[in-house]
Amino acid sequence: MKGVRTAEEVSQDLRRAAGAPVEALPEGGEWIRLEGDPASARRVKSLLVDLNNFSTFPTLAIGLLVAALRNAGQEAEVLSPLAHDVPAAERERRERRWDDWARRLHLSQDPRLTAVRDAARGARTWWRERPHPRTLRAVAEALDRGPEVVLLSAYLQHRRTVEAIGRLAEARGIPVLLGGPAFNLPQTSEAWRGVTGVQAIVGAEVDRSLPELVRTLVEGGDLLQFPGVVLPDGTRSAVAAPLKRLDDTPVPDFTDFPWDRYRTRVIPVMTGRGCQWAECVFCSDVHTAGMRSFRTRSVESVLHELEEQARRHQTRNFLFLDLKLNSSPALLRGLVAGIQRRVPGAQWIGTVHVDGREDNGLSRSELRAAVAAGMRRVSFGLESGSQRMLDAMRKGSTVEGNSRFIRDSHAAGLSVRCTIFRGFPGETADDLHQTAAFLEAHEAQLDRVRFNDLSIHEGTAMHSALEADPQAYPGLRVRGPEAARAKLRYSSSIGRKGEERAALDRVLRVVHAINRRPVRSAARAFDGLM
Repeated sequence: MKGVRTAEEVSQDLRRAAGAPVEALPEGGEWIRLEGDPASARRVKSLLVDLNNFSTFPTLAIGLLVAALRNAGQEAEVLSPLAHDVPAAERERRERRWDDWARRLHLSQDPRLTAVRDAARGARTWWRERPHPRTLRAVAEALDRGPEVVLLSAYLQHRRTVEAIGRLAEARGIPVLLGGPAFNLPQTSEAWRGVTGVQAIVGAEVDRSLPELVRTLVEGGDLLQFPGVVLPDGTRSAVAAPLKRLDDTPVPDFTDFPWDRYRTRVIPVMTGRGCQWAECVFCSDVHTAGMRSFRTRSVESVLHELEEQARRHQTRNFLFLDLKLNSSPALLRGLVAGIQRRVPGAQWIGTVHVDGREDNGLSRSELRAAVAAGMRRVSFGLESGSQRMLDAMRKGSTVEGNSRFIRDSHAAGLSVRCTIFRGFPGETADDLHQTAAFLEAHEAQLDRVRFNDLSIHEGTAMHSALEADPQAYPGLRVRGPEAARAKLRYSSSIGRKGEERAALDRVLRVVHAINRRPVRSAARAFDGLM
């Protein structure tokens, strides 16, 4: 509402009052006491390096960490490689013939191409994950400005860059605190704890505890008082419980990101964490630090954040990063009802789960209402066009329901994107033909299809089953753990037969036919974001 100060502004005024109790009003409206007393606490200076380096929007995790530190009166510098001309990650651009060839090689199970495929995969991974010289040069310059601690929020593909930054920091006597979504997984944190320069790994949601955690590290205190911490010697604190009161988390601070480098200004947002369904046997997301168990924010909290971010960054474009935006249909309906009132002209996109609940928030009328409220694109996990495969995956969805959702979404005016993957245990040529037929039937209604190979990640039901019995899934042969990447290495006989390869070729043809078209015009501002 116009003329009403934000929670952060109230908090800042209170912090300015010398000796006054320091409190903050979160978006949900309940008064809470901040951890620590910013008015009297030592002003630790942190350097946060954004290793995600997205080409189109700032990193939500970094924004949350920066807000937590600054709201507690600490100093924070953000280093975004994009600001130093480091090429940024792009997703799902309009395809050319080369993209089709690369996908065919990547997914090939033809024994004659196995060696070439594996070599190509290795070379591509090495190239994409190499530490960029400009990033390291910028980090070295930032370290010379004298931060007291380096904070790295990393995905597992960032290992080589984390190692390089760790060496730079150690040479200057600056400790590194490493966190990320997968570091609550025991095998993964164990594989990373020896990285040079890293003083502790944190596998927890630290939206509110980070200031005290950082201060304790700099002052040489006991980090094991905080849950979810792993030290270099392997000592661990208690497992961190999921953060319950999401309305207490701060509005992310994206002010230090290079907004002039983004072709379109888009704000990332999350209305909740986790997934209401959380049963898919292959899904690793629901086992990571921030996504264990489903929790949602209040509608007012979300709308306040949208309004505040639109004011700060002069944009009305939003990307909802929820695993499933319709985990809470009531929240989704509240968002649809209120977003245009709070941010007139808002446009937004998100991901949903097309499950079998009687009320999943995705009826034809609700999709039309979402479009009227500014929704421009929707993504969902199709995974397969075979009901037998969907049931084996425990997707909780039906082929008929997926078909109806695509038709209704397209008719409502949405750009529709889906994901599929090959190689699930038991998949046959007939299953692949069913997937191809499904895509062919909806070719005109789909804007993008992301086609992957099966991955088996730590924490998933598939991973646990194969650890207990390497023969749990016929057709898969476990070759060993790849703990640093939180997954199992395996080989598969699935898809090697001639009829299976012919069926895969049919799927690949229709996927490329869809992906080579431009996306729906109303959604082009968000092209490549999902």
